[in-house]
Amino acid sequence: MVTLQLASCTSDAWIEQARQHIDLILLDHANCEKKAAGNALSLLFRYPAHDRLVEALSPLAREELQHFERVHRHLQRLGIPVKPLSAAPYASRLNQQLRRSEPEHLLDALLLAAIIEARSHERLGLLALHAPDPELQQFYRWLTAAEERHVQLYLDLALAHFPTDQVQERLNTLLQVETEILSTLHPEPRVHS
Repeated sequence: MVTLQLASCTSDAWIEQARQHIDLILLDHANCEKKAAGNALSLLFRYPAHDRLVEALSPLAREELQHFERVHRHLQRLGIPVKPLSAAPYASRLNQQLRRSEPEHLLDALLLAAIIEARSHERLGLLALHAPDPELQQFYRWLTAAEERHVQLYLDLALAHFPTDQVQERLNTLLQVETEILSTLHPEPRVHS
């Protein structure tokens, strides 16, 4: 059994940064949901012959877009104007770990997606406790269950294509990289900063 246990916890500094800048967190969260849908679609395009992957990721892409729509509604409700944001280096630095050759690329892509979903699960759970708006707290409580399912979906896909020991070994390596990336707080508030 492979388990994904984040190697570090989110700091109190991130929670305070998120509370003080919930507008930027929401804008970034909307972007994250679009990127998650895009990532699922990208994997579908790259691996169309992997039936199990296609069957799992097509509905996931639709679900991520529905999450985007719900975040967008909260932006409208709170009167937060939609504007472009620069991305935190989190995902780009994680993606530097993607090995180019197959099948290692597939394994890394699935595990990195699982790690990102796991960090989202943790941080959205913190927003469920600490967001300054009760409706946002309720929304994030609902959303954390979906994020947890997404973690498991990506892990299950990795285990369907690779031996358990290979999955766990590579996952442990990538989790350490993720901890190093998050070792300093990005100065601009982001979901993954």
